[in-house]
This record gives sequence, structure tokens and C-alpha cells, in this order.
Amino acid sequence: MGFFHKLSTAFRGIASEAGETIIDTQAIRILEQEVRDAKKHWDEAKENLAKVIAKQIGIEREIKRLKKMIVEYEEYAIKSLDKGNEALATEIAEKVADLENELAVQFSVLESYHMNINTLKQNIRNTELHIKSMEREMSVVKTTESVQKANAAAANKFSGSNSALRSATDSLERIKQKQQQKADQLKAAIELQQQESGSDLHEKLKQAGLVSEAISAQTVLARLKAKQLDKTNIRL
Repeated sequence: MGFFHKLSTAFRGIASEAGETIIDTQAIRILEQEVRDAKKHWDEAKENLAKVIAKQIGIEREIKRLKKMIVEYEEYAIKSLDKGNEALATEIAEKVADLENELAVQFSVLESYHMNINTLKQNIRNTELHIKSMEREMSVVKTTESVQKANAAAANKFSGSNSALRSATDSLERIKQKQQQKADQLKAAIELQQQESGSDLHEKLKQAGLVSEAISAQTVLARLKAKQLDKTNIRL
């Protein structure tokens, strides 16, 4: 019994973790849906408010009608009294009383509409502010998630032995090695060519002073100046 109880508990724990994982991975979608639901309820609330305001307007119109009728019947009652027809005046007075009682009821209804409308307007305004706040937060969350994904992708791409950056570095190193190898081969080929043509031996003899260097213009000019100086000395 204890084993199966623990096994059941373990399965519940796995299911709970899986559920939390799903919620975490779909958090933004869930938040977006919640915002859409809130907007839908907000729109419905505005529609209901419009209906309530329409009814309030109807009550106000009914109150105006009752007031007008009361004034009108009061005038009839006064005229009846002026003609000495008290029975008719009494009947009219009963009508006026009924109208005034109805007017009092309509005033009560109108006051109720005023209170409800003010409450609805405040609730709708609060809901609007809350939705805008949620949209701002959602924008920040989505931007943060995009940045985190970009950072994660960059980290995965440029880290580790198989990363693109390391691969590029290795390729660059191989290119440099090949270039150095080609430079060494070229240097060796030049040295070999010099040895085959004897230019290398000539260079060694020249450095040893066994082979004279080619006559330069400076050498010729120095020699001519020396001859000119000798002629001048002979004349003297």
C-alpha cells in the first residue's frame, strides 16, 4: 500500500512539473490570451454601459413628461376651482397625485442609474488602465524574451569546440600556416636559384674582398676631382 501511494505521489509530482513546464514555455501566449479576454470583457462592459445610459436618458425623458403633465393638470384643477367645479378639481387633483407619485419613483430610478453609471464608468476606466499596463508589461516581456533568445543563440554559436567562432579561428590559423609555408617554399626556391646561378658565391667573394664591386658614378666623380686637384698643384 505504501509503495503504490508513493508511486502515485511521484506521478502526481511529475504531472505537476510537466504542467508547470508547459505553463512556463507558453507564458507569453497565455498572457496574450488573457489580455485579449480582458479586452473582450472591457468591450462588453462599454456596450452595457451604453445600454444603461440609454435607459437613463429614457428615464430623464419620462421625468420631463411627468413634470409637464403635472403642470398641465394643475392648471386644469385651478380652472375647475375658478368655475366652482370642485368635484372635477378633486378628480384632477387625484390625477396630479398619481403623476407626482410616479415622478418620485422615476426620480428614485434615475438616482440609481446615476450611481450605477458612475460605478461602471470608474470600473471601465480602471480596466482600461489595467489592460494598457498589461500590454506595456507584455511588450517588455516579449522584448526581454527575444533578447534572451538572441543571447542564448549567440552563446551557443560562439562557445564550445564546435562553435562558429572557434571554427573561424581555426580556419584563420590554418590559412596563416599555409601562407607561412608558401613563404618558406618561395625563400628556399630563391636561395636554390642563387646557388645554381653562382650569384650566391659571387656575393660571398665580394663580401670577402676578393671581387671588386662595380664602378659607380660616385667613384668616377671622386677620381675626376682628384685629377683636377693634381693639375692645379702642378701649375703652382
